[in-house]
Amino acid sequence: MTHLPVITAMGGVSPAGRSAFHYGYRRLVFDKLPADKANQTLLNIAVLTGQIRYNGNHWEDQAEQALELDSWLIQNKQALLDATLIRKLESRLYDPASQRHHNRTRLAPEDGQETMSFTLKKRHLPMHIPENWQVTEGDGNTLHVTVDGPVDVMLEDFHSSPVNYAGQLPSGFDPAELYPSRNHPRGLQMTIYGISDALYAMGIDWEVIRQKVSPEQIGIYACSSMSQLDYNGNGGMLQARLLGKKVTSKQLPLGFADMPADFINAYVLGNVGNTGTSLGACATFHYNLSQAVRDIQNGTHRVVIVGGSEAPILPEIIEAFSTMGAIANDDVLQALDGGSSPDYRRACRPFGDNIGFTLGESCQFFVLMDDALAVELGASIYGSVNDVFVNADGFKKSIASPGVGNYLTVARAAAATRAVLGEESLRSRTFIQAHGTGTPQNRVTESAILSEMAKHFGASNWKISAIKSYLGHSLGVAGADQLACSLGIWQYGILPGIMSTESIADDVNQESLEFLLDHQEVGTDAMDSILLNAKGFGGNNATAAIFSPTVTHKMLEKRHGKKAMGAWQSTNQATEENAQQYEDQTNLQPIQPVYHFDNDVRGGSDLSFDKDGLTLRGYGQKVSLDLPNKYSDMCE
Repeated sequence: MTHLPVITAMGGVSPAGRSAFHYGYRRLVFDKLPADKANQTLLNIAVLTGQIRYNGNHWEDQAEQALELDSWLIQNKQALLDATLIRKLESRLYDPASQRHHNRTRLAPEDGQETMSFTLKKRHLPMHIPENWQVTEGDGNTLHVTVDGPVDVMLEDFHSSPVNYAGQLPSGFDPAELYPSRNHPRGLQMTIYGISDALYAMGIDWEVIRQKVSPEQIGIYACSSMSQLDYNGNGGMLQARLLGKKVTSKQLPLGFADMPADFINAYVLGNVGNTGTSLGACATFHYNLSQAVRDIQNGTHRVVIVGGSEAPILPEIIEAFSTMGAIANDDVLQALDGGSSPDYRRACRPFGDNIGFTLGESCQFFVLMDDALAVELGASIYGSVNDVFVNADGFKKSIASPGVGNYLTVARAAAATRAVLGEESLRSRTFIQAHGTGTPQNRVTESAILSEMAKHFGASNWKISAIKSYLGHSLGVAGADQLACSLGIWQYGILPGIMSTESIADDVNQESLEFLLDHQEVGTDAMDSILLNAKGFGGNNATAAIFSPTVTHKMLEKRHGKKAMGAWQSTNQATEENAQQYEDQTNLQPIQPVYHFDNDVRGGSDLSFDKDGLTLRGYGQKVSLDLPNKYSDMCE
């Protein structure tokens, strides 16, 4: 029997806002929301970003002035919306108008002179004094240096970045302020917030799961595809000496790409089960999701947390992508429209006349359970994962160019959907979240793939959207952004359109496809499944097939019976009430992330053995050591 991986919770934050309870999705389709949900979305953004808070008696703003909530939301509606999605770079990340660099130059004595001299502090004297330097004592802590001939130096200078936009987390939101961040890289700060959001939103206390599930049946798969590259991580480790500073003891260990998973294990859950990181450039989330799905399907794991956190909005990263031609600078973006200034909000235009992708930051986490555990615990059901398919491109001319692998992943994901739901469901009740980066190359190659697959499987108008048009490209978390936003479709029945694209480019293959350039209201049960497509540098391709909550419920009832599902529904009421209490709290005050530093550290004395296995203090189930011989047919 293959176990079904059920999505029971999600949390995190992207440029659209929080993912839990579909707030990020709501921001995408804000204009289509009923008035009460629209106002609640604005309120959630305001509380998330610290613009307002409830002090127990009344609402107040940042200046602690009392305010009337409804009037304040009306007055600040546009400002709150403008503080989300793709927009002009904000100086809280870095100042694009003042980017430090060094100019290599040579200082020489004035004409007619053979030497030149200067003074410097003793602590700034190089360890290796050049042969043409003569150093003498100065006053106090200074030295006098006479140089015979020229000297090569690096002069600090500043320049203005040609790229001034990105998909940033909502203005004013800073995860470092919510817990003792201790110089954590930004990606790990986001991790602590995102996983906490998912756990709270699950509505089931983690301790209940820990008592129900054996330690080795829990897995954590999360990472960042580019590691932690700000100054508190690998960026500082590589830059410190060149900036005249010292490398710290934290920069190297906190810089590893697997640190999001490690932080969850060490500081949030105290997990001793499986942990891992699979990197695949822009398909990284799909790779980790694939690992989680296999573990649950095979029965080796009952609970798996999968996700990632990416914080790549750094001057060096933007410059590198810009040099590759992947990100367009402001001048090119402005020229695209022929206007007097670049339209940052529409910088990313998938499948339209475009010039490059937009970098974004995001963290997303999902809690997956096997179907039996989800039913037993009364977990909420957001959907389920049918399967995830990964294929490489084979031989390549350019490591960054697309190849044949994505044809295979889309074909296999579509075939897997057809195998479970049938031909008609695949053809007319399946929605496609395209990779949709907003580059000229992507619009041609991905549309060709999707069109070819639609024709092969007999679909006449597969509906296509691309959420990078709102959020930008969060690299290793891009697939998680797709999943978080897609789950909201089954709650509100609105397919998000590619609103930044005014018309489809001439070289885009539209046969058998319907590219949504506006939101489309289809109803909550119109789509049985969603395909999430990913294409990454290096030939990393993946496509995930996701089932709707309705399909998932039917499958669970078929396997477990109506009586079991009736019991699930009864237990789920408490789960939903707990989740609702948490949602209400997040619309009053920012959350307090789960963060346990130096807490309940365990060692060998916390283990006990018997003939059947070992027991770890704090877990209700033992770890079995009665393992089967998998190679019995090869042994005497």
